[in-house]
Amino acid sequence: MRYRLLIFDWDGTLMDSLGRIVSCMQQAGRDVGLGTLAEDSVRDIIGLGLPEAIAKLCPEIDASQAEALRQRYAYHFMHGDMPPALFYPGVESLMPELVSSAQAKLAVATGKSRRGLDIMFDQTGSRGWFRASRTADETRSKPHPQMLEELLAELVVPVSDAVMIGDTEYDLEMARALGMDRVAVSYGVHDIPRLSASEPRFIADDFHELVGWLKG
Repeated sequence: MRYRLLIFDWDGTLMDSLGRIVSCMQQAGRDVGLGTLAEDSVRDIIGLGLPEAIAKLCPEIDASQAEALRQRYAYHFMHGDMPPALFYPGVESLMPELVSSAQAKLAVATGKSRRGLDIMFDQTGSRGWFRASRTADETRSKPHPQMLEELLAELVVPVSDAVMIGDTEYDLEMARALGMDRVAVSYGVHDIPRLSASEPRFIADDFHELVGWLKG
């Protein structure tokens, strides 16, 4: 294994939840009178913490509208009749292989809330894959590196032995701020030119290719 600590983003890296996120945010926008928010604009904020995402998506709205949008988005994501969120091909078969390796610890660094991530852990039975996790509502949102700093400290791994794996520039820039190696996946939100600007060590086109590279 190339690294002692593998830190994964969640949405767009492990789980194909992009369609669900877009649909929920568009419905939330309609609920609060903002109309149907543009799909490209919603996709662009995936990976940020929800308050930061809303501020970037709708900079013209006031605090009460932003809170209403946040609440309606959370409601639809948790309870709405929206597209399902499933793991990308290869994740369920290959993650246990990484977990069983004595050479690496696994963690999650996500823009999701703690409640949202815990629900995903419970629904998918994937909690046991990870030694630790950080969410945007219990630390600072990406691209600030605080969640990575906290994971390194908790798991007692130096930055030189860790890698951040994600599908957005927010993931990669968070890692670059610490001088941490970073690996991108091309099947999520941001395209290859945008990912390449953050100088990842590798760009994987699917999860099988990612795991093969991580195993060296």
